[in-house]
Amino acid sequence: MVRFACKALILLLSMGLMNAVDAQDISGQDMKSLDGQVQEIKSDVLDIASELGNLEERLLYPSNTQLAIFVAMVDDSDFRLDAVKIEINGELATHHIYSFNELEALQKGGVQRAYTGNVMTGDHEMLVTVIGKHDNGKDFTASDSFAFSKGVKPKALGITLAEPGLGRDGIQVGDW
Repeated sequence: MVRFACKALILLLSMGLMNAVDAQDISGQDMKSLDGQVQEIKSDVLDIASELGNLEERLLYPSNTQLAIFVAMVDDSDFRLDAVKIEINGELATHHIYSFNELEALQKGGVQRAYTGNVMTGDHEMLVTVIGKHDNGKDFTASDSFAFSKGVKPKALGITLAEPGLGRDGIQVGDW
């Protein structure tokens, strides 16, 4: 009788453990399913955030008034760029002080989006001021004024910087 009770107890315990193992398997599967759902929701949220960013840009900068200005450096530039200041029609549009990483990216051919804003159609004046150091350590400041015309479509301008005093313009502006 004791033997039968022990066997019955062992049988009941093993059935209980099997049920617990089945419950853990189910909860593990549920957890995997839940992880998948969470990842799907994260992806949806990122997509929505991207769409909202695009909508915000279209709202803030309508295509008929949008102006974007980019800054790049000529290849093999040996000067250190410290800052760029851009004024449009006598008003400050942007001023940027460059970090080491940003300067390194520009020197390797990178392009910086320096300004995005609204400008009415018509003729405009842009003043670009560059502050930096020559490779010999001397400070320099270069400024130049450029005229541009804004049409109905979005306008993109590129500012290409080279070391001043090399026999060519240190600041060049053109349509991109």
